[in-house]
Amino acid sequence: MAATRVYVARLAGLVVLGPDGESIGRVRDVVVAIRYDRQQPRVHGLVVELPTRRRIFVPMLRVTAIEPGVVTLNTGTVSLRRFNQRPGELLALAQIVDSSVRVEDPDLPDLAGVDVFVVDLGIELTRTRDWRVNRVAVRGHRRLGRRRTVHVVDWIHVAGLTPYEIGRPGQDVTQLLEQFEGMRPADVAHLLRELPEKRRLEVAVALDDERLADVVQELPDDEQVALLGRLEVRRAADVLEAMDPDDAADLLGELPVGEAESLLALMDPEESEPVRRLLEHSPYSAGGLMTPKPVILTPSTTVAEALARVRNPDLTPALASMVFVVRPPTATPTGRYLGSVHIQQLLREPPAHLIGGILDADLAPLRPDVPLTAVTRYFATYNLVCGPVVDDENHLLGAVSVDDVLDHLLPDDWRDQEELHEGIPGHE
Repeated sequence: MAATRVYVARLAGLVVLGPDGESIGRVRDVVVAIRYDRQQPRVHGLVVELPTRRRIFVPMLRVTAIEPGVVTLNTGTVSLRRFNQRPGELLALAQIVDSSVRVEDPDLPDLAGVDVFVVDLGIELTRTRDWRVNRVAVRGHRRLGRRRTVHVVDWIHVAGLTPYEIGRPGQDVTQLLEQFEGMRPADVAHLLRELPEKRRLEVAVALDDERLADVVQELPDDEQVALLGRLEVRRAADVLEAMDPDDAADLLGELPVGEAESLLALMDPEESEPVRRLLEHSPYSAGGLMTPKPVILTPSTTVAEALARVRNPDLTPALASMVFVVRPPTATPTGRYLGSVHIQQLLREPPAHLIGGILDADLAPLRPDVPLTAVTRYFATYNLVCGPVVDDENHLLGAVSVDDVLDHLLPDDWRDQEELHEGIPGHE
């Protein structure tokens, strides 16, 4: 049976179907128009994410039914124009949920003067076929790790939900962060880009350094620079420390020299030194593309130890595909480079064997000044996803991986480009 009352948090992620049952996408948010007179806000429509990850707007007038697990439309033809938020509109999940509000309900005297925040909004289908926000679920701020009681209040008794008040800084992000749990950094970066600028910064501030560093690395260059510039300077340096050195170097390379140097000076010297070395190279050369922290081992390492190292979940699949063998020291720039061992070879050998006996010493390493075009041909020629970079004295400086090559081969705006799949139902 189709619902006439529903909470917006339960809509998030629901499949959106056309009238013939064809899948169009999934609900990601609800667009409402907040009024200043405390009258129930009208629900304008849904933000629906297509399989291509583009987010579009679907008016509520197109919604035929909201049922458990699915939202059905009365048409399979939808506008593919990217959703753009209009003045006066607010996103229920991205902007209203987590807002601090005041409750002025005579039936709930215990909430008078108490700080509470929004955890959900109830919407209802009216006799005029409009959907309106009629209820607000609120909860007191967490104390000592305990979840406070949730109260459901009529919209008329809630103060603090105007565009001006929601636009003030310092809004909580608890509910948003819960949505991001378990997501890959690239997916979190995509969702972060869809948030209004204020909420984007609030989420960034709330993430820990490691998580934020992973997410920043997945943003376009200009958005990396913009976000870093909005952080407190000490926090920006901490995030750079947590980033992969090659990504940190790429980001710092986009900043004015003085600003980049100031951030480097705030970083731990052990973290800033490899970044400084990378900045000495052209960004479109093997030296500029490489990471100084591939898997580096000595000849006396056993196969079992090598396999344990490549199991590190922090390694990308490309970097885990090959280990590099050198004379001590193993920190870059290392001792003399001896060769490499592919993971397939490690899997074929007895665990107790030493990797010094199974080296591939014939693979020619890259020089740091080799241009991107030559690096690309190198990977294609030898069917590699990772390759060593050495200096004139045959010290290993780092390794180039195929993901870094692709990042520099693709257009600068490749994250913004969406290939619409032919044959998606309802998109003809």
